[in-house]
Parts: sequence; C-alpha cells; structure tokens
Amino acid sequence: MKLQCCIVGGGPAGMMLGFLLARAGVDTVVLEKHGDFLRDFRGDTVHPSTLNVMDELGLLDDFLKLPHQKLSHFAAQFGDKSVHIADFSGLRLRTPYIAMMPQWDFLDFLAERGKQYRGFKLLMNAEAHALIEQEDRVVGVRATVNGTEHEIRGDLVVGADGRHSIVRTAAGLQVEDIGAPMDVLWFRLPHRDGDPMELVGRFDVGSILVLLDRGDYWQCAYVISKGSAEKVRAEGIEKVRETVSRLMPAFADRVGELRSMDDLKLLTVGVDRLRTWWKPGVLCIGDAAHTMSPIGGVGINIAIQDAVAASNILAGPLRERRLRDADLAAVQGRRLFPARATQAMQVFLQKRVIAPSLASRDGRMEVPLFMRLMAWFPLLRRLPARLLGVGVRPEHVRTSPA
Repeated sequence: MKLQCCIVGGGPAGMMLGFLLARAGVDTVVLEKHGDFLRDFRGDTVHPSTLNVMDELGLLDDFLKLPHQKLSHFAAQFGDKSVHIADFSGLRLRTPYIAMMPQWDFLDFLAERGKQYRGFKLLMNAEAHALIEQEDRVVGVRATVNGTEHEIRGDLVVGADGRHSIVRTAAGLQVEDIGAPMDVLWFRLPHRDGDPMELVGRFDVGSILVLLDRGDYWQCAYVISKGSAEKVRAEGIEKVRETVSRLMPAFADRVGELRSMDDLKLLTVGVDRLRTWWKPGVLCIGDAAHTMSPIGGVGINIAIQDAVAASNILAGPLRERRLRDADLAAVQGRRLFPARATQAMQVFLQKRVIAPSLASRDGRMEVPLFMRLMAWFPLLRRLPARLLGVGVRPEHVRTSPA
C-alpha cells in the first residue's frame, strides 16, 4: 500500500489529522491497533477549543446530537472549604462549556465523517511494529493488519500513537521526562438525583478524589502517590470505600458498588516531551510528542490542536508531493510553545496542590492562595477557563475541502 500519509494511532490526534488531510485532498490511512474504539477511562472531556474546531468544519450541530453533558464550572473542596476555580460561561465562543462525551463516540463520529472523502482510509486491527527507512529517511511502516504482515509506504509517517508510542521509539527520538508525583485509579459510581452538577475535586489530608459527571454515573479519579498502586491494592477495597466515604460523605450509600479492586483501573501518570518531534519522513504529535498529565483533562484537546496545526502546514506540501524537512520542523515550531506552557501549568499544580495534599499526614487542608484569590474575585475564574478551555495559541482550520 502506498499513500501520501500514513498515520499510526486512531486516537483523537490521529483521527482528526486523518480526517483533515483527506478533506484537503491528501491520500491518508489511519492505523488503529484495536478492533474498535471502546476503551474505559480515556479522555472524555471535549473542551471549547475542540468544539470550536468542529464548528469551523460545519460538524458541530451533528456532533452535539451525540449524548453528552455540559460542564460550565470547575469547583474544588479543600478540607471543609469550597472554592470555584474556573467559569467557562464567559468565553466568547458558541460553546462556552466542556462537553463530557465518551471518547469512542467522538472517534466513531470522525471515522464516519471521514468516509465521505475518497482519500480517507481507516484500518482497524492494524498494529505498526517497525519503520521502513531508505537512505536515512523514513518511507513507511511495517504493520500487522488482521494477522497479516503489510508494508505501508508514504511520503510521511505520523506517530499519533500515544504515550507509549512505537513510532517515536522506532525513530529514536529523544524523550525528556518531566515527571509526575501521582498515579490515578479510575472507577465508576452511580449518579443520583440531587448530586452536584459540576466537576468536583475533593482534597483532604493524604487523599484526592475527582468526580466527573457522566449523566447516569460518576467517573471517579482516586489520585494516589506515584508508585503506590500495589500498596493500595494490598490494603483492599474496604479501605478505598472508607476513603471515598470520608471524602464524599454523600456517596457513602453507594460505595458498595465497588466490589473488588478489579473495579479500579490504574492510569500511570507521566509528563514528558520529545526534544525533536521529527526526523526526515516522520513526525510525532499529541501524546507521542508530549505526554500530558490528566490535570484539567487537556490532553485530548492539545492533541487535536496539534492535528489542526499539522494539517494547516502539511496538507499542501503532501498533496503536491513537495514535502520538506522544514515543513515538519514548522509543525514543532508552531506547537512547541503551547505544549510547554500547558505542561508548565500542570507541573505548577502538581507541585503546589497535588504533591502537598498527597504528602500531608496531619493538620488541616488549606486552600492555596491563588485559588483563594479566585474566590474573592470571581472575574479571575475566567483566566483558568481560558487556559483550560481554549488553550495557549488556539488553532483554526485553514484548509478547504478538496
């Protein structure tokens, strides 16, 4: 198989880039190693920046017909004190809110819309395992597709295959590990009438719990110290139930839904980025280029912004068969600062909020000063809303349908 672009990874970055390139007239294949998009506890927060991209593509009205919940505010509780952190309602966008939507619905939507373009091809059960190089340039990938070995060649290979990227490893791209003080255990609890209608972060001595409203259930993130998952598992499910009941007393009547530690799924949190995102013939975007912390749920949206920028810069050169190394460098040049700035914000919160809470063993939890300022001056809540919801240097679709 020979195309103009081969994208490894059918997550948000890969599917959005595949859709945009095919829409612009570039023959593109997306390789997704699984047989479907159904994964529990993937990034399900579709931020205003992504909704704005869907609007620019003329897809927003149909997209919002999919089941979702709207989140307009972030709130947190430190000990017995509550504080509102972000207010998205003041954003001057058509959709000033976060849409809570299962990621598989988002990816299925892009796949279905992509099929209307002749140049769009999606291969499921297609796992790339090696790059093909020729004269110091990547010219394709070797992949297993439905159990059969394939060579897929292209003018460009894009690694959009996440934090454990095969592409970035095979390309020998150097990773800078920034680190994170926590891991996350994900689980679900039933949603009931009278529950709060906003994202809630609960911080207490040695414990953090974050709840995301998913309509008929709560998606819960039990934040633990880095590397302590085995210790938590050894303490057993009853200890987890006690902690959840202490942090959220209103949920004490439903923690019995957690029947064993098998109901908790571990996310090993990491923050890293590539020093260089490309080499001749290959480019990494999304988590493959810069793994984000789950803080703020921004990972999916930063990845989509990468895809929009990559399409804007690369669609013309790919379509006209004049791709240069300078074009790949231009993608990194465009997206490096937003990635660094976002990670810097996450590292700041890790150091000032997450780590102190997890390390604390006694005393009272105090609201951090910068959060107290937001409680005193409500207009300040628009700043984190802007940073989380729209991001640093937001991208706009510059390509036109071929």
